[in-house]
Amino acid sequence: MPNQSFTQTLSTQTSSSLLTLAIAPAKVIRGASVLESAAAEIASLGSRPLIVAGDRTLTITQASLSPILEKQQLHVAQASYGADCCEASLKSLRKAAKDHTADLIIGVGGGKALDTAKLVAHQLQLPVVTIPTSAATCAAWSALSNVYSESGAFLYDVSLSRCPDLLILDYDLIQTAPQHTLVAGIGDAIAKWYEASVSSGHSQQTLTIAAVQQARVLRDILLQKSTTALQEPGSEVWREVVDATVLMAGVIGGLGGAQCRTVAAHAVHNGLTHVAGHSSIHGEKVAYGILVQLRLEEMVQGNQLATSARQQLLKFYAEIGLPKKLSDLGLGNITLAELQTAAEVALVPTSDIHRLPFKVAVEQLMAAMVSTTAPVESRDTVNRVSVRGVSDEVEVQE
Repeated sequence: MPNQSFTQTLSTQTSSSLLTLAIAPAKVIRGASVLESAAAEIASLGSRPLIVAGDRTLTITQASLSPILEKQQLHVAQASYGADCCEASLKSLRKAAKDHTADLIIGVGGGKALDTAKLVAHQLQLPVVTIPTSAATCAAWSALSNVYSESGAFLYDVSLSRCPDLLILDYDLIQTAPQHTLVAGIGDAIAKWYEASVSSGHSQQTLTIAAVQQARVLRDILLQKSTTALQEPGSEVWREVVDATVLMAGVIGGLGGAQCRTVAAHAVHNGLTHVAGHSSIHGEKVAYGILVQLRLEEMVQGNQLATSARQQLLKFYAEIGLPKKLSDLGLGNITLAELQTAAEVALVPTSDIHRLPFKVAVEQLMAAMVSTTAPVESRDTVNRVSVRGVSDEVEVQE
């Protein structure tokens, strides 16, 4: 089955503009205990795979995945990506792949492990297999890798030429992950609607319309099923939510492309990585970022729909354990300087926050970041909210 990446002339700004979309992995295998049955599919892509994973995951793959691949007469090597998808890790892994004369990269783990594996494969022009060990992101699906500093600060993202050649979603493997990873995945996935509807809700392009509507359906699935899924790990409804966070969220980014992917929620995530370190994971920061985006829409535009959406999400977050304010991210004692740093990073000229239909000043973003749980007001404007004025949100230190 060929990779479903295609190039087609689609009008975005002009009738002759060219838009290339990497929509989906060439093949997806999902089910319980499917790793062994998928080994032949892996073998069809290469005979000398390099497995890229974190240190703890490599211990697991050494005992479980490597023997399965060796039964297929594959010559397997393993390498750790370290703490982050960073330049040093990428350089080390490219060397490891060349030393092994690898003809295939297999990424196993969470979002950063998979992003690293995808990017190494892209740089070396090798096929790549993604095997997620949690449902925390849609990284196993997407043609995108985020690059961080060695301390975990977001630097830039890289659009890849195609989605993975094979995605293996093993429910039994996903179920071994801590439950908070699925909670984070729900936060990351539900952001698709709140961001895509802002960036692309008025688009007349067929595939973009489809992506936005899929994002709405995804939101509804998660709002309706997440609580039950978290109470019943391994159940049918749990699998449906895992499919939503890993697969369906990826479909939306594939169909809609970059312009339908991220807005303020992910921009806030990027800013927070410069002050939060590893105190919280990707989807948790993104979930909080949705509330910040909605707060901006309330404050700057007086948008009452955003007010209602924020109140709905605050209730939902409380039910499943997503962060509602900075202190929930371990940032209850953030300094004013750190808050400003996070806001400034989120507002760099290349940031996706500029997909919002209005301009945002640093002070406005800082005010939104410390008022995500603010009560509903009849007439709310940015002039009535100051960084110092919401003391119950966060203890801002000078």
